[in-house]
Amino acid sequence: MPLRPIYYDTETTGVRSEKDRIIELAAYDPVEDRSFVQLINPGCPIPVEATAIHHISNEMVADAPTFGEVALAFIEFCPEDTVLIAHNNDAFDKLFMEAEFKRADVAMPSFRHLDTLKWARKYRSDLPRHTLQSLREVYGFEANQAHRALDDVIILYKVFSAMIDDLEIEKVIELLSRPQSLTHMPFGKHQGKALADIPKDYVTWLSSSGAFEKPDNEPLRQSFEKLGLLKK
Repeated sequence: MPLRPIYYDTETTGVRSEKDRIIELAAYDPVEDRSFVQLINPGCPIPVEATAIHHISNEMVADAPTFGEVALAFIEFCPEDTVLIAHNNDAFDKLFMEAEFKRADVAMPSFRHLDTLKWARKYRSDLPRHTLQSLREVYGFEANQAHRALDDVIILYKVFSAMIDDLEIEKVIELLSRPQSLTHMPFGKHQGKALADIPKDYVTWLSSSGAFEKPDNEPLRQSFEKLGLLKK
């Protein structure tokens, strides 16, 4: 059975999954053209700085269901062989979902996961920025209501579909798992610049700051070593 792509997004009370909570969960199933969106009562106040970003207030979630209730409905929404797709999934949405399922004492299904930010950084390293809104502009899609879950999900579906063209999700996952051969700087003040043109003192600074100790930056470290900008 082929994998079923389910694009999803979360809005939260903050950025730390161990203490902050999900207040909106949305998803889109492009195969059946159906969507899921639900505000969630986090059981705690929403900081004003978070409301300023996603415009979700305490009043809006006061009568909303808990995550435990929403989790069961979300599981029903996701068919077998689901692969959950989100932008910055591995460092944000996935962590929040795992934390919330654990708090709610609900078993989280063994979903597959795909991080579109990692795909963009790997296969569009020529771009200076890889935020969802930046990619939306690059691919020419109209502006949406950024930082509301369902709007971001629909934009992500459109953008990622354009990025991968006619590739099957199974092939996308395979390509994403392959060792990366970088040619351009994927982040930082030199983002988008050819690696060969990166100042050596900047590479040295990255090394001393511990940037190459992160698993995601291993391909970058190897590329700099091949160019002679970093000692093995």
